[in-house]
Amino acid sequence: MEALQAKGYSHPSPIQAQAIPAVIDGRDVMAAAQTGTGKTAGFTLPVLERLRHGKRAGRAQIRALVLTPTRELAAQVLENVKAYSRHLPLRSDVVFGGVKANPQIDRLRGGVDLLVATPGRLLDLHQQGALRFDQLECLVLDEADRMLDMGFIHDIRRLIRLMPAKRQTLLFSATFSAPIRKLASGLLHDPVHLQVTPENQTARSVEQVVHPCDMARKSDLLSHLIRTGEWRQVLVFSRTKHGANRVADRLNKEGLAAAAIHGNKSQGARTRALQGFKQGSVRVLVATDIAARGIDIQQLPHVVNLDLPNVAEDYVHRIGRTGRAGETGHAVSLVAAEEALLLKAIERLTGEELTRQTVDGFEPTVLKAPPLDLSGGRRRSPGKPRARRAPSPVRGRHR
Repeated sequence: MEALQAKGYSHPSPIQAQAIPAVIDGRDVMAAAQTGTGKTAGFTLPVLERLRHGKRAGRAQIRALVLTPTRELAAQVLENVKAYSRHLPLRSDVVFGGVKANPQIDRLRGGVDLLVATPGRLLDLHQQGALRFDQLECLVLDEADRMLDMGFIHDIRRLIRLMPAKRQTLLFSATFSAPIRKLASGLLHDPVHLQVTPENQTARSVEQVVHPCDMARKSDLLSHLIRTGEWRQVLVFSRTKHGANRVADRLNKEGLAAAAIHGNKSQGARTRALQGFKQGSVRVLVATDIAARGIDIQQLPHVVNLDLPNVAEDYVHRIGRTGRAGETGHAVSLVAAEEALLLKAIERLTGEELTRQTVDGFEPTVLKAPPLDLSGGRRRSPGKPRARRAPSPVRGRHR
């Protein structure tokens, strides 16, 4: 309670109010909560409460494990755990790929009460004998839907086979999709089902607007919006890594401090870019969808979709980066005529029509254009959204 008061928490969010008692009671939990609702505290607080009453972790043992899809999210979860447990005699740590394994192996030797990890690096460390699961009491799958999308399902199943059958399992996801329900059916025992918001709804605290413009003028419009709006902290989503680099380079040349963050960047570069963005030395962070997981800034004011996502559900995840924890947010999408089908798919998913606002001087000249071909050369019928296909497990592990 002392740690929570220091963080300024006074009342639980809806997901916290429902999840915390269930976890403390030892129940398995399957929870759907949109980004920014406080679900990290919803599982870390009660898990820490349970761990503090038990026996400390033995040599190379782990008592609670949180699996996350990306390095950035893993680091963010550990940051929260450290803050919440600062007055507790518990050891917590994080392991992920992209950095040397030996320092991680050294830290694990004494045992860890709560470990946050990405699946690929965790498997590697287990195979090297650096950690064991004999004492595992609780497993948490955070952002389970994203882990499935990234192809981690085989790694997850391999890890599950190494763990005690008698354990508490908590599954947190943005949606209760069919693949998530299938995964949960083999992992959870008589779970409590929690869903604090209608599935795939966007946060009501986020103002959403579409600025129609030509594809070729998107970067110009982005610079214009940042300057005229005097935006000091902007998260921009690009569909591709190359696009993220190109936009960041251009903004820097124009005197707007920017950095790109994506899977091809080294872990050190990703960490520096994120820290700079949080501290204010980086004004614009240009990210791909995968790299943006774990960007948790309570008062992030602006999110811009430079490109609409290929998959409509990602729009909900993207704009969920703003308007968090009761704050208001601003989500802007720069939409070219070629993206009309993608925009329709988003509106169909969220059940709301997004407000269109044309910016003076950036009126679209291309009113109709062939839809973007995002299916590897195969045309889709106009009324049929593209089916999502998860990447291969090998590709997923190295992201």
